[in-house]
Amino acid sequence: MHFEHSPKVQDLQQRLLRFMDEHIYPNEERREREARASGANTPSYGTLPLMEELKEKARAQGLWNLFLPESGHGPGLSNLEYAPLCEIMGRRYWSAEAFNCNAPDTGNMEVLARYGTPEQQERWLKPLLAGEIRSSFAMTEPAVASSDATNIECSIRRDGNDYVINGRKWYITGAMNERCQIFILMGKTDPDNPNRHQQQSMILVPRDTPGVTVVRDMTLMGVYDPPFGHPEVLFDNVRVPASNILLGEGRGFEIAQGRLGPGRIHHCMRMIGMAESALEMMCQRVVSRVAFHKPLSDQGVWRERIARARMLIDQTRWMVLHTAWRMDTVGNKVAAKEIAMIKVLAPNNCIQVIDDAMQAFGAAGLSQDTLLTTFYAYARHLRVADGPDEVHRNAIAKQELGGYLATAR
Repeated sequence: MHFEHSPKVQDLQQRLLRFMDEHIYPNEERREREARASGANTPSYGTLPLMEELKEKARAQGLWNLFLPESGHGPGLSNLEYAPLCEIMGRRYWSAEAFNCNAPDTGNMEVLARYGTPEQQERWLKPLLAGEIRSSFAMTEPAVASSDATNIECSIRRDGNDYVINGRKWYITGAMNERCQIFILMGKTDPDNPNRHQQQSMILVPRDTPGVTVVRDMTLMGVYDPPFGHPEVLFDNVRVPASNILLGEGRGFEIAQGRLGPGRIHHCMRMIGMAESALEMMCQRVVSRVAFHKPLSDQGVWRERIARARMLIDQTRWMVLHTAWRMDTVGNKVAAKEIAMIKVLAPNNCIQVIDDAMQAFGAAGLSQDTLLTTFYAYARHLRVADGPDEVHRNAIAKQELGGYLATAR
């Protein structure tokens, strides 16, 4: 593994940093205003004019679809090459959409690029790659412990040339947005299969299909997240053509593993950028505030916290880069342990940095006057999203213990 980014990546880094300085940071207030256009406490799920302007600029500058490793849809970057770029986007959690690199669309585009038929790619992948529509990934359910995905109960039943879908999903990111046109839904086509990992399938469900009902948006730690939202969605006798199935019946887990590996590491990459922003805010705060007759930066407790923050961020970054390199060289399946480790490490480390930054701001750190509460909510939800800490720790331990248990038996 080399410790220096290629000239191509260094060039993209500089171009992204300039874009952030020129177009993202100066527009933070405008973005918030447009996202709350219906009122101070009422989210707006419409298209934000600012975002359309930014997307046009990013596309013109070649900063578009950077996440896809396959060439032909973007610059063809590896996971390792994409990592420092995703980190930069993560400094403001909403900015990734400007580059068409936002979740869950990135994962859905990867699924369609890898597993979709030519017809599915023409209908859904092409407009997603162009940033013309948005998508959602419908997996989590309120009635079962979805940390064990074999528990999902949503039914996908074959009926002639169609499938009929019945189930209830929630925290379906992006499904509130007016441009969301397609769900990739995971449900059970063969609930009685003795192999619990071959009961599930994934299927494409257009959002405007009769029987699809957005029940309500869900808050993230008490706050709505426009313009995308994370709603509860009911699928009531939803009928779609049999050709909408992905790969075939019983292949749902196979697709999920292909999708969630990159999705998990992208979240971790963004978390590093967010933690860097939090550390920057903390440093600016402690050098400018005086308490007990001296700057906070002169007080030992804050020096300890800043030192800890730098170590936690760098520790996370190097683990993420190593994992990206492993994914590129041995594949996502072989790198599963490393992916699990960063999925636990990144949110927990970055939560600590953000929490310390909030403490430095006192009451203001808990208010809407800084970005820190938004950062914290994003980081905290990642301890649950794409698999909770407990599931990943269990998977890590099983791999570590595998050889010892085999010998002991």
